Parts: sequence; C-alpha cells; structure tokens
Amino acid sequence: MSILTPDLLRELVAEARLAPSVHNIQPTRWRLVGDGRLALVDDTAVRAPVADPAGHDVLVSHGAALEGMSLALNRRGLAITAMTTIEQPLSPRFAALCSFAVREGVARDPLADHVARRMSWRGKFAGSPDDAAALAQLAACDNVTCLSDREAIAEIAGWADQAEFSFVRGDDYRHELLDWMRLSPSHPRYLQDGLNRDALAMNAVEATAARFVLGGLFKPLDRLGLASSLLADGAKTASAAAVVLFSRPIGEDPLTTGRHFYRAWLQIDQAGLAACPISALADHPDFNERLRRLGKIDADVRLVNVFRVGRPAKMPKPRHFRLPVERLIV
Repeated sequence: MSILTPDLLRELVAEARLAPSVHNIQPTRWRLVGDGRLALVDDTAVRAPVADPAGHDVLVSHGAALEGMSLALNRRGLAITAMTTIEQPLSPRFAALCSFAVREGVARDPLADHVARRMSWRGKFAGSPDDAAALAQLAACDNVTCLSDREAIAEIAGWADQAEFSFVRGDDYRHELLDWMRLSPSHPRYLQDGLNRDALAMNAVEATAARFVLGGLFKPLDRLGLASSLLADGAKTASAAAVVLFSRPIGEDPLTTGRHFYRAWLQIDQAGLAACPISALADHPDFNERLRRLGKIDADVRLVNVFRVGRPAKMPKPRHFRLPVERLIV
C-alpha cells in the first residue's frame, strides 16, 4: 500500500505551496504516478515571460516547491528517495519535471518549523540590539554573504532603485508586473496568487497611486523625471540590517538552486530576521557584477538573488496568498 494516500497528499501540498515563486505565480503542480511515486509537474500556462524570458526563475521556483515538499514530508517522518529528473509531457499544458518515491524514517529538519512563519516583508526595518548576533548566525550558513556596512547598504539601496527602474521602463515589463499585482481586495484572485496589496505592505492610497504610476501615467511622469522617485524603494533597503547575497555554483540544475534558495530564506527566518528579495540587483548584469566584487564572490559561483534583511518594528503575523490545494493536484 502506498504511503501517499489522497488525504496525506492534500496535507503535503498545502504545506509545499508555501514555498516562494517568482511574482508568486505558483507554476508547480503535483501528480501521483505509478508505484506510489509523486511527480512534480510544470504548469506551462503559468509564466512571466518578460521578467523571466529564459524560464530560469520558473525552474528555481519549482525547486523551491520541491524543497517545500521535502520539508512537509520531513515533518511527518518521511523523506524523498529514488528521485529521477525527467521532462515528460503529460498533456498540452502539463509536463512532469521529476518524480520520486517516499520512505519512512528520517531525522528532523529544524528548518521545517519555519515554513509557516516565512514571508516577504516589504516594509521598512527597525534596528535592534539583537541584529549583530542574528547576522553572525546567518553568516555561518552556506551559500550566503552578509553585507552589513552602513555605507555599503546605502549605496546598494541606490543601485537597487536604478536596477528596478531600468526594467520598469520597459512597457512589456510594466504591463506584466501590473498583471500580477493585486492592488485592490476586489481583485478576483487577491487571496490566491500574484503580489497583492497586503503582501506589498501598501495601504489603499499607495496601491491606487502605484496602479496609476505603473500604468497610464508612467510615460508623462518619466518625461518629467518624477517616475523614478515615485517608485523608489531605497529608503526601505537602506533601513535593512544587512544585504544578503545568495550564490550557487555556475551551471547548477535550477531545481537544486531553488531548493537551496528556499533553505537560505528559511535560515534568515531561523535567525530571527525578516527578508525581502531584491531580484532586480541579481538580474541586472552591471549591478550583479558590482555586488559580486563587493561580496568577494568566487568566479565559479553565480550570484542568484539578493535579500534585504532586518526586523520590522512589529513582526507581522504571516499571511500566505496561495492557490487552493485542489488546483495544485492534477
């Protein structure tokens, strides 16, 4: 009899779906296949083709979901085993990327306890006397470099605004971003996917302004030199206790990269800090190289993503906006 009963699978998927994904698009689906194996399935209809033209970020997102499944299994004394990486079309819309069996008997993973608490914090940070100890704990983790010099953080805050604005200036990028933003609670998918007002730490006025600045008013505001300052996030980045660089070996399978990316984010939470990705810094070749030099990252290692980390004045109660489990099992 298979360990993975339908009821258990629903429980596992409910936890695995808490993994991060690019723009919170959630491209991962799950399917029980032969001999009690579970397949990670790519929903090829779910993409961000402008922000992620090569599909690399989608694959990293799948890797994060795979690690989410591993952690959900771990909490039940189970583990992934006999994994095979495949790319098998299942239908015009779905393709299996890997499959694995499940075995019993595994040591407890301490990061599993942080899954439900992890979230993006897109507001400002408040300094704390405990920041130094938290950053020392984080700096001891693999794959991360912590930059905590105040002058360096201030400079990186400016770089982040420049990098993001260089992408936002593209009409297609802006339109795609708006398509994934849920700036009003009346949006039919406000609680399910994309970046909603709550996740973006915006109030109603800020969300309405963002809709106009990123929409029809962008070009006239840009001609007046106002768009960049209205969209700037530098003050939030400058308030961070540190900027954290996440790196992995060049040429690594993106599924593996995604698994380590999720674990790095959970390690940030384990250290008692909140985090927000600044993906534009890693995606922009010039600023990526500047950060590589600043963080003294080896030539055989790729700078995959960047976080600003710190402590909010009041740690918010985690909220996760995710698709229903029934839609994720295909």
